Amino acid sequence: MDDISTMSLTTITPETNHNSEAALRATVEAAVAWSIAQQKPDGHWVGRAETNACMEAQWCLALWFLGLENHPLRQRLAQSLFDTQRPDGAWQIYHGAPNGDINTTVEAYAALRSVGHRDDDPRLAKARDWILAKGGLRNVRVFTRYWLALIGEWPWDKTPNLPPEVVWLPLWFPFCIYNFAQWARATLMPIAVLSARRPSRPLPPENRLDALFPQGRDTFDYDLPMKAGAGAWNAFFRVVDKALHAIQDIGRWLGIGLQRDAAVRHVIEWIIRHQDYDGGWGGIQPPWIYSLMALHTEGYAIDHPVLAKGLACLDDPGWRVDVGDATFIQATNSPVWDTMLTLLAFEDAGVTHEHPHSIDKAVKWLIDRQVRVPGDWSRKLPHVAPGGWAFEYANNFYPDVDDTAVALIALAPFRHDPKWQAYGIEETIRRGVDWLIGMQSQGGGWGAFDKDNNQAILTKIPFCDFGEALDPPSVDVTAHVVEAFGKLGLSREHPVMVAALDYLKREQEPDGPWFGRWGVNYLYGTSAVLPALAAIGEDMSAPYIARACDWLISRQQDNGGWGESCASYMDAAAAGRGAATASQTAWALMSLLAAGREKDREAIRRGCMFLVETQQQGTWREVHYTGTGFPGYGVGQSIKLNDPSLRERLMQGPELSRAFMLRYDLYRHYFPLMALGRALRKD
Repeated sequence: MDDISTMSLTTITPETNHNSEAALRATVEAAVAWSIAQQKPDGHWVGRAETNACMEAQWCLALWFLGLENHPLRQRLAQSLFDTQRPDGAWQIYHGAPNGDINTTVEAYAALRSVGHRDDDPRLAKARDWILAKGGLRNVRVFTRYWLALIGEWPWDKTPNLPPEVVWLPLWFPFCIYNFAQWARATLMPIAVLSARRPSRPLPPENRLDALFPQGRDTFDYDLPMKAGAGAWNAFFRVVDKALHAIQDIGRWLGIGLQRDAAVRHVIEWIIRHQDYDGGWGGIQPPWIYSLMALHTEGYAIDHPVLAKGLACLDDPGWRVDVGDATFIQATNSPVWDTMLTLLAFEDAGVTHEHPHSIDKAVKWLIDRQVRVPGDWSRKLPHVAPGGWAFEYANNFYPDVDDTAVALIALAPFRHDPKWQAYGIEETIRRGVDWLIGMQSQGGGWGAFDKDNNQAILTKIPFCDFGEALDPPSVDVTAHVVEAFGKLGLSREHPVMVAALDYLKREQEPDGPWFGRWGVNYLYGTSAVLPALAAIGEDMSAPYIARACDWLISRQQDNGGWGESCASYMDAAAAGRGAATASQTAWALMSLLAAGREKDREAIRRGCMFLVETQQQGTWREVHYTGTGFPGYGVGQSIKLNDPSLRERLMQGPELSRAFMLRYDLYRHYFPLMALGRALRKD
C-alpha cells in the first residue's frame, strides 16, 4: 500500500497506472459487493437516519401522556438516553459537538424522570447540574416548553398560542398554513389543537421536575426570551400572543366557543386525511408524534384505527432501531434517497451490467415509487400534474424536488432500454420533468417541497424558534435539478435553465464554494454545483469555477481527505474544516473531477488513496453527521460567509441549539463508491 500511495492516479505508464488502478478497482469491487449484500429483497436500499436524543426523549414523554406509562418501549428508550449521554451530563445534537444542547438535555432529563429514575441518580444529577449551569429552563425553545406543558411542568398560557382557526386562512394571507414549510405546516396543525385544548398529564409528585426550579415555581420567569433578529416584529407578535391567550381565556370563561370547536374539528379532519399509509405523518417524527397526542386529546381512543396504526409504527423496522437493550426511533427514513443514490453509484462504477437482477429490482422499485397523486404542493399549483418522488417509504403528500431530480439522474441511463420503455420509463421521466419545471421559484432556484415558500414574516412569530419555518430555494437542490435536466438533454438556453444558472452564480460565496442546505456544508453545496455545471456543458475553465476548485484544494487535509464540521453553519472559520470523512472526501473528489483541471490531479490521487486506505470490509466507517434538517441559523435565511454581521448577532443567542443534524448511514458508502468510479472513468 505504501507503493500505491505514492503513485499518480493519472500517470499512464504500465509500471504505475496498473497498480493504482488495481487498488481503486479492488476498492470499488469490494464496495459493490457490500452494497449487493445490503439490498432488500424487493430491490431497495435503506440505511439508518441517526439524530439526537430528542427523538427517544419525546417518545418516552408521549407514551406517558397517552396513558401508556407501562409500554415496554419506555424502558428501552430510557436506556438509549443513558447510552448517548455525554460525560458532562448533557446530550448533544451531533457527534463531536463542542457543547451539549439544553433543549435535548431538558427533554432527556424529563423523560428519564417520567420513567421513574430518581433525581439523585448520579446520571440525572449531572444532567440537572449542567442544565442549571447553562441558565436553566429560561433558555429552552418553544417545542421544549410545549413538552413541559404536556406533563404539567409549564403553564400553557406561557407557551406561544397557535389558534386552530389558522386552518381557514386563505392562500393569499401570509399566515395561511400552506405558506409554512412542509415540516412546519404538518407539525403546526396538531400543535394548534394542543394549544387550544391545553391538555396535560402531570407527572407523579415524586417524579416532578422541582429540581429545575431551584428558586421555586412561583418566582420563575416563564416568558419567552427575545427572538434574535426579529426586531420590532418580536414585540408586536408578543402582544398578539398575549391577546390570543386572553381571548381564549375569556371565551372559555364566558362559554363562548368563538368557532373554536369547529376549527378544531376541521384541523382534526386535516390531520386524519394526511396520515401516511404506514401510520405516520409527513414522513418525519414531529407531525407523527404531535398528531397522536392531538387526536387522543380530542377523545380518540388508543385502539382507534388511526391511533393504533400510528402507534404500530413504533414497531416498524422502517422507524425503529434496536441496539442491545436500547431502542432508537428515527426522525425519518430514507429508502427512496438511498436507493437512487446507490443506483447512481453503480452507474458511476460501470457495474450495472454485472448485476442485472439487482439493478432491475432497484429500477422497478424506484419507478413504482413515483408519487402520482396531488399533495400539499398542489394548493399553489393546481394545474401541475403530480410526478415527484418522496424521500421516505410513505409520504405521498410531500414529494420533494431533491428526490425527484436525483431520481431522474438515476433513471436517465435506462431510458433507452426497450425493457424499461415497455415499463413506461419515458412517461415517468416526462412527468418528473414537468413537475420540476412547475416547482421552480421566481428567483430561478428550487426549494425542497414548495414553490416560492418565502414569506419571511412567518419566521418572526414566537412559534418559529425551532429552526426553519420556510423552504426557500437552495443551491444544492437547484443544482441537482440542473444536473438532471442536463443529463436528460434539456437545452441550457431553455428559460428554466437560464434562470437556474443565474441563481447558482449569484449564490456563490466570494472565495469560491457554495452553501449546502441539506448536507454539511460548503463541501456538499459545491459538490452539487460543479457536476451540474459539467452536465450542462458549462466552460469548466471559467474563473468562478476555478475559485471553487482552489477553495477545495485549500481545504484538503494532510491525510488526503476532506471534512467539515456541522459547526460551519455558525462559525465561518469552520467552513470546509473538520475531521476527514468518507462522504465529504467523496464530495470534494466529485467536484474536482467534474472540473477536470490538470493541476488538481495530485489532489485527486491523494483523495482517492484516502478512500482506498480507509475502506474496511468493503465499506467505510463514519460517525460524524454530514446531513442536515435544520442547519441552525433559525431566522429564515442562510448564514453565508459574506454575512458576518448576521452570524455575529446569532452567535449571541441560542440558535445553534435549534440545529437539527443527521447522520445518514449509507452516505459513508455510496458517495465514496461514486467518487472512485468517476475517478476510474477519468483515468
